[in-house]
Order: sequence, then C-alpha cells, then structure tokens
Amino acid sequence: MASMKAGVLVFLVLCFGVLAVVAEVEREDPELQQCRHQCRVQQQLSERDKEECLQRCDDYHQHKHGHGQQEKQRVQECQSRCERHAHGQERQLCRFRCQRQQFTEPQNPSGQDEKLQECRQRCQTQKKEDKREMMECERECSEWFGRQRGGGKPDRYEEGEGDERHPFQEKSPYVFHEHQFVEKFRAEHGRVSVLEKFTEELLKGVENFRLGFLVAEPQTFLMPNHLDADGVFFVVQGTGTVTQIRDNKRESFHIRAGDVIKLEAGTPSYLINQDQQQQLFIAKLLSPVANPGEFEVFFGGGGGNPESFYSAFSMELLEAALQTRRDQLERLFGQQRQGVIIKASQEQIQALSKEREEGGVWPFHHTGESKGRRPFNLFDQEPSASNEFGKLFEAFPEDFRQLRDVNVAVSVANITQGAMMGPFYNSKATKFAFVTNGEGYFEMACPHLGKSQQFQRHETRGRHQEQQQPTRYHKVTSRLRRHTVFIVPAGHPVAIVASNNEGLQVVCFEVNAFNNERYPLAGKNNIISKMQREAKELAFSIPGREVDKIFKDENAEELFFPGPGQQRKSTWSII
Repeated sequence: MASMKAGVLVFLVLCFGVLAVVAEVEREDPELQQCRHQCRVQQQLSERDKEECLQRCDDYHQHKHGHGQQEKQRVQECQSRCERHAHGQERQLCRFRCQRQQFTEPQNPSGQDEKLQECRQRCQTQKKEDKREMMECERECSEWFGRQRGGGKPDRYEEGEGDERHPFQEKSPYVFHEHQFVEKFRAEHGRVSVLEKFTEELLKGVENFRLGFLVAEPQTFLMPNHLDADGVFFVVQGTGTVTQIRDNKRESFHIRAGDVIKLEAGTPSYLINQDQQQQLFIAKLLSPVANPGEFEVFFGGGGGNPESFYSAFSMELLEAALQTRRDQLERLFGQQRQGVIIKASQEQIQALSKEREEGGVWPFHHTGESKGRRPFNLFDQEPSASNEFGKLFEAFPEDFRQLRDVNVAVSVANITQGAMMGPFYNSKATKFAFVTNGEGYFEMACPHLGKSQQFQRHETRGRHQEQQQPTRYHKVTSRLRRHTVFIVPAGHPVAIVASNNEGLQVVCFEVNAFNNERYPLAGKNNIISKMQREAKELAFSIPGREVDKIFKDENAEELFFPGPGQQRKSTWSII
C-alpha cells in the first residue's frame, strides 16, 4: 500500500511538472497565444468549433516543439541573427518567423520591408482615431508580408478554418482587406485609395476592373481631372456637388447618400463636399479603357501638387497655343501646391453648390442627354427584398441608362444584427462586395479551390486520374468589417451573415449584369422547392415529401433570415 501511494505521488508530481512546463512554454510562445486568441474571438464559430480550433493550436504547438534539441538550436541561432541584424518591430517579426521555423536570413530593409512599413504607416494614418482597428490593421500587415517572406502563398485559400495542417490559414483569393488598398493620392483634407490589381487566375474574368473609394473632409474641393476609365460611383455618406464638362457644356449635380452616378472615360469633372461637418465618402468601380487593369488620373489644374498635365508641354508650345506670355504661364502653373483635395472658403462652396447647367437652373432646360447622365438615388427605389432581417435595394442596367453602357448593377444590402442574407447565387453577374459599415462574415462554395487541392493530393498519379476525381467544394469564409472587399463569381453559392453585436451594410457592384438572375437556395421560391417530386427523390434518395418538409415552406422568409444561432428551434420541421 505504501509503495502504491508513493507511485501515485510520483505520478502527480510528474503531471504537475509537465503542466508547469507547458504553461511556461505557452507563456513564452506568442504564436500559441495569438493562435488561441484568434480562435476565441471568431464570432462565427460555435463553441464546439472554438474548442476544435484551440485543439489544433495545441497540436501544432506540440508538433512544433517536438522535433528535439536540433530544431530548438536552429530556432535559437535564427533568433540570435535577428538580434544582430534587425531592429525594433522588424526584430520582433524576425523572431516570430524563427519560431514558425521559417529560417530566412535577416537582411537590411528590402523592397518587402519597405512595403511592410508603408502598410503599417497607412494603418497608423487611416486608423489613428481607433487604436483597436489600428492594431488589427498592423497585425494583418505583419501576417501578410510574413507569409510572403516565408515562401507562403498569400491570398490562396480561406482564412479561419478547414485545413488542419496549420492553425494559421492562407487567405482567400476572393477576399481583400483594407491594408491591400493603395493610396492613389493623399492630401491633408482627403484621400483616394484603390484596391490592388487582380492578378489571381481565378479572377481573370474581372481583372480589368478596379475598386476604390474617395474620402473628402468637410468644405473641400477635388481638383479638376479626368480618368482613362469608365466609372460607376456610389455615395456612401455625405453630400456634395459634382460638375462635369460634356458636349461643350457644364453640368452640375447635387449628390447625397444613396446616389449612383456614372462618369465616362475622359470626362473632365470636379467635386466638392459642401457639408460643414460630415465627410464625403464615395465607393467606385472603375473599368479602364486604355490599359487593362490599369488607369491613370489626369489633372488639368494644379502646378507643383498636383502636377498639371499642361506642364508636360514645352513653354514655347503653350505660349503659341494659349497666346500667353511665358511669365504669366509660369505664374499660372506655379501656385498650386496644396494637394489633390483642398479646403475651400464658404463663399466658394456656396457658388459651386448651385445646381446649374449652362442655359438654366436644373432640372429645367436640360436636354435628354444630360437627363441620362443625372444621378439617381438607390434608396428612393422600393426594396427588392425586405423583412425584419434585412433590406436589399437594387438598380439594374435594364432600368437605368447610366448603368447600361457599362453593364453593371448596383445594390445595397442592409442586414439586421444577427441575421443573414442567402444562401443564393447569381446566374451571370460577378459581385464586387464592399463592406461600408458593421461586422460579420461570409461563406461561399468554390469548386475551383477544391479542384486545386485535389490536384495537389493526386498530382503524382497523373493528370488523367486527377480529372476523374468527383467535384468537391471548398468553403471560402472570412471575417467582414468596414472596408473589407469580397468577390463572388457567377454561379458561386454565397451567404452573408451580420455579427450578433451590430448590423452589416454591404455595397455591391455586379458586372455582366444584363439578364442576370438571382437563384435563392433557401426560403421562399428556392430552387429545390420548384423541382418535380420525382426529381427531388432521385436527387436526394429520400421520399419527396421529406424533401418538401425542409425546402417547401409557404410561410418562409425571402432572401433574409435569422442568422446561425438566432433561429427559433421550435419552428424547425421535424422529419
């Protein structure tokens, strides 16, 4: 009996010793802490999913630390090189890569390092008023460029769950976060940012389009310019006046939140934010006409900042063309150095705010052409779907002349807190979704990523056998927050979910929108409910009446539903 007690005591001592060692390792390993933190804060995960996520973190951590003394020594040597050659945040990132066993020799700042610093600087500038968002943005920058340095494939698969090879998932080619927007222009009173060019093979069909946004502070003026791209603009917030020069006439239109306006390539225009307190925020979809996927802004006014395109011509040529002396030209193009977006006086704003066309006050004396270029307001239309869980406002090229030439539809989805939109898919249109307010997540079924994974698994068996593999769908999912962009190709089923803490607003530009049809996969009029009984039985291998109990509900909602965990279980059908 005494020996048994002694054995139990030794066993307990060993257990406590192991736990102490594990706790000490976890305390010293920021990667494990970060991994477990990410599991806990994912709102779209159930408690069971969170436990599995935590377990994957622990399994990976144990696997990483189980390679013996040789691997530990390599990590220590790598970290020593970091201490000698790197400084500040770069040293911390270098040590983090060493812990992940990405044994890359630290070097002096390179092109990648400069891009990382630019990314962090954008976070600090754009998020200076919200420390939490700033830190989150900087973390995304570090993870993004850390994967690139480590030889990973950024922007490849889903983030969040699915592949258990590593607790940190590679990101999806369909999702873009705010740090991937590049500032085209920045001034003291505003900025213009554009999403990086699409280079992923899966987005080849829409690689010519660019998505961006403009932010102008109150009482400001955007310099006269034109683009070598057609543009569809949606006013997310604020009020202003846009003026364009068409057919040798000046046309000015007042714009407000919800307005949609199209500017054709080459059209000279300028803009003011006439509000005295609120920012003007505009989302825009651009379709370049000169170089696919690339566009430029040409400024007619300006001098040193922005530079005027007039300055590219010789003084001799300008003297002849404008019939003006050189000293006057030098004065004309040498004064403006305040930037692309500048402050305007109250008198100037009032004068520019008058909605006038040459020949009369709008809307009188306008021609049919100018009427076709006027903005229209999306929120003045009846919602195409509406219930307590959300509202959808849509404008189609079949109905609005402004959208016809570019074959684009524009929509805004307001999803109630804790609710969801879909699942559904578009027959022809590819959706560019831009989160303008709130938080949530989305899930999408993608056969292309599923095929790429099958090819990786079976590539040694030959191409012919790989092609015989059955179709598998990869779940693409990502957290959504303000300024996140996600792309939904035609035919891809998708659902969008608002967080339990706040609602979600998503502005969508849909390209190739002519004759597009949205097919619901749940709720009223879903595609399964429209099938013949025999087709349902053959498709699911169960009696048709059992399929109807799930898919055919005359009292079902349409498009918007209670989100995961919000359903009233007592109302569920029981088979």
